[in-house]
Amino acid sequence: MHEISAELWNSAVRVLDVNWAGDHMVPSRKLYPHQWSWDAAFIAIGLAYVNPTRAWRDLRSLFEAQWPDGRVPHIVFDPATAEADYFPGPAFWEVPAYGNRAARGSTGIVQPPMHAIAAWDVYRHAAAHGANAALEARTELEWLYPRLVAQQRYLTTDRNLGRGGLASIVHPWESGLDNSPSWDEAMANVPADLTLLARYRRRDLDVSDAAHRPTDMDYSRYVGLVLTYRAGGYADDGLIDRHAFAVECPAFNSILASAELALAQIAGVLGLTAEASAHRDRAHQITTAIIKRLWNPATGMFHALDVRTGKLTPARCVSGLLPLMLPDLPAEMVESVMAEMRSPRFGLPVPSYDRTAPDFDTMRYWRGPLWINVNWLIRRGLLVHGFRDEAEDLRAGMIRLVHRNGHFEYFHPVTGEGLGAPTFSWTAALSLDLLADRSVPAYAKAG
Repeated sequence: MHEISAELWNSAVRVLDVNWAGDHMVPSRKLYPHQWSWDAAFIAIGLAYVNPTRAWRDLRSLFEAQWPDGRVPHIVFDPATAEADYFPGPAFWEVPAYGNRAARGSTGIVQPPMHAIAAWDVYRHAAAHGANAALEARTELEWLYPRLVAQQRYLTTDRNLGRGGLASIVHPWESGLDNSPSWDEAMANVPADLTLLARYRRRDLDVSDAAHRPTDMDYSRYVGLVLTYRAGGYADDGLIDRHAFAVECPAFNSILASAELALAQIAGVLGLTAEASAHRDRAHQITTAIIKRLWNPATGMFHALDVRTGKLTPARCVSGLLPLMLPDLPAEMVESVMAEMRSPRFGLPVPSYDRTAPDFDTMRYWRGPLWINVNWLIRRGLLVHGFRDEAEDLRAGMIRLVHRNGHFEYFHPVTGEGLGAPTFSWTAALSLDLLADRSVPAYAKAG
């Protein structure tokens, strides 16, 4: 195991060196040549072990593109990449130029707010790198904290479209789980106009296998949703009445609640006692709303809610297991989610979709394959609730998977074959974290 660990560690470090772009990390050079939001968070967590300065720089680079309303865009564009080399690029999004973002441009949508979790984890690693790194970490926390708070405020207020205390996503890309079956019913109400793909040509298929990517029908709807949101200036006020997609995702909102817990820890370090208490209260409120709105007792797990129809999706997806991250989740729900995870529908490592479903697809993006980042989040949940043996089994399984098959974007759920983009940054970064074998998050079960 020691030889495996050393080999995997060194290969992961090489991936992160190759993908560093001067002031930020790209997920993968060919398919994803810009900076992605939740990727930056996962990457920083692992990068902190080998280069904490770069970890902080990647997060800072992302938040330099934060909008005045607090949203952190899901892509910050690299001006060195030509518009023709990636779609949809900055010209398509037509985001107004202001502030530090003017030189680079961004998208108008968001991704799961993993960044407070990342900032807290990077800070916790700082002591291992000496006094200078610890001082740098404190300075970076002071810079990031108000920006992280603004991000959370945007998501918990402007995006509370269902008025039930949860953030809504207004595009499947915002979930990070782009073509998950969780969105199928809601997406069926989005007009599919394939002529859009004649006007706006997909470029992902130039460098990846079409069998691994979302379909043209999916993509035409993705483009149409952006055009609708763009037409309203990316405003959220009244959006529910003019936009065809608004969904409360259990994974997104579990990360939102966990981010509040991480912010409570950060506020404590910064001496902001009242703010720390307020963050813990908000985490509890979000958890309560997830339980009330997204729990399905018939399936024993959580499901996405279509805010426009009030219906839970019937699909059993990995997103419905991620509330396991929440320390306030009632014991009976923890046991129910664990039973679902242990069942033939999932198993460890966890696929992105129910293995027994008739439309389970072993190759196509979020409709079956295994992803390291969501399994990493599930491992955190296992540790939060004391399932240490299964957490260790999952850690070992992920290490074997990456060591045998490479630092791919995702993996075949049966054979383990690497799929999607190779030399993928978050797979490499989280491999470093798994090899370091960190214990339960410091805020787990905190009052």
